[in-house]
Amino acid sequence: MKQRQENIQKLKTDTFDVLIIGGGMNGAVCAAALAARGARVALIDARDFAGFTSQYSSNLIWGGIKYMESYEFRLVNNLCKSRNELLRSFPSTVTEIRFLSTLSKKTRIPAWLMFIGTWIYWFFGRGQTRTPCVYSASEIKNEEPLINVDDSRGGVEYSDAYLQDNDARFVFNFVRSAMDKGCVAANYVESVSGSYDSQNHWVSVAKDKIGGEQFEIRAKVMINSAGAFVDRLNGITGVETEYQHIFSKGIHLVVPRLARQKRVLAFFADDGRLFFAIPMANRTCIGTTDTPVEDPETEVTEEDRDFVLSNINARLDLSKPLEASDIISERCGVRPLVLKKGQKSKDDFLQMSRKHIVETSEEKRHISIFGGKLTDCLNVGEEICEEVSKLGVNLNPLETKWYGEPGTHIKSTYYKRAYALGLDHSIAKDTGEMLSDRLWRRYGEHALPMLDAIEKDPEMTEPLIEGTGIRRCEIDYIRDNEMIVTLEDYLKRRSKLEYLVAYQELKNLKGIYEACEHLFGDKAQAKYDAYFSR
Repeated sequence: MKQRQENIQKLKTDTFDVLIIGGGMNGAVCAAALAARGARVALIDARDFAGFTSQYSSNLIWGGIKYMESYEFRLVNNLCKSRNELLRSFPSTVTEIRFLSTLSKKTRIPAWLMFIGTWIYWFFGRGQTRTPCVYSASEIKNEEPLINVDDSRGGVEYSDAYLQDNDARFVFNFVRSAMDKGCVAANYVESVSGSYDSQNHWVSVAKDKIGGEQFEIRAKVMINSAGAFVDRLNGITGVETEYQHIFSKGIHLVVPRLARQKRVLAFFADDGRLFFAIPMANRTCIGTTDTPVEDPETEVTEEDRDFVLSNINARLDLSKPLEASDIISERCGVRPLVLKKGQKSKDDFLQMSRKHIVETSEEKRHISIFGGKLTDCLNVGEEICEEVSKLGVNLNPLETKWYGEPGTHIKSTYYKRAYALGLDHSIAKDTGEMLSDRLWRRYGEHALPMLDAIEKDPEMTEPLIEGTGIRRCEIDYIRDNEMIVTLEDYLKRRSKLEYLVAYQELKNLKGIYEACEHLFGDKAQAKYDAYFSR
């Protein structure tokens, strides 16, 4: 909380080149890209960072093979290019994964066309992943006995990528990168009004939702990256735009691990949408739905659960059908889809793409970001820098990339020290990976101070919360550097424990209250009670 309070004080007193409202994926990459170029950046979010849409993705980094069906080849090409760049730049975090897609006899797409399509998709991906394969129904059964092939006419296997950790963690690491380069960021700070004054500055009235205080933030340029709330915020500030959002609700259910192999099982659901069973640590994440909704605030309904469970039970040969009692956790969020005002959505709502649009008002020095998806995040960061530069903010040329894992020298230094401390001598039973790899993947160069702590006290490598992989050396760093305001911030976004452990089991995990004490000190009991009394 100390870092957050210091940043709020700076928000009150400093004048910024750019104020970014919304700390989801779009806002985080904008902050990181602009701060790396020397801009004085402020970033605020009314919730926690990645506290809305960006915490509810499929955790997939994919080039959008489904958009080939609607002939959006340019979009697929750009998304595949972005996927490849994320694979190169975040090799510890973004990894290639195989998709085994089964085609039923009712599927509208012929098997031969699907196979050709995967090869075209591979070429769009510049051949940077493993080549596609075609399987008969019997071969699919041999590859993955879990799949029900009674109604199958074969299928294909191809590659895309996914996040080793959760989506919100990935977003926060961009926020952390921005702060390392001078960005002043604070969560739980809401923009309640804003105006463009006679001195050519945006003045945003912000409210600290924790302390209750209101204050002004001044900046030359405002970026509205509020995701599903972009239109609402533009209405508050009086900014007229050509584009707007419509919303689609998507849900996932997290259940005990289904398949043993780490691959994504893909099917066509009853409504024609691609439907997945995705590895999530020692669990499986199944879904998704695609339901038009009017409001971005959504929840999982009984109908949603029935749809997902019935689809997965029909497509897998499970010893016992999945029931609602098997659900460990649920993920529910909206996808903001972009339309021009006055334009009707496509007749087939499922075919609408997740493209992004950057709309700039030069007169008011204001930028709105509509739509977007995780895979496309680097492109958003680059486009925003171009637009901000056009609005008169001087940006420095880059000496190195503004994104990606630390360079070879830092990585080599880290692993040499980790080896000397014995961190990569054996695989941890609770995570299935070496501790050195876990710390590097999650914290990068910020794991180096953790090695200092381990060197002073070897017990810092011991588990803090049983069975979760979390070590004692991590928790104090998280407290001091990751702006944890509520226990949910930690359990749901900086980690993914809330998704992997059922609510009642989580409450009883050994070490959970001790972690709360590390994070919140004398407020631990209140924070613990607030979370577990929901």
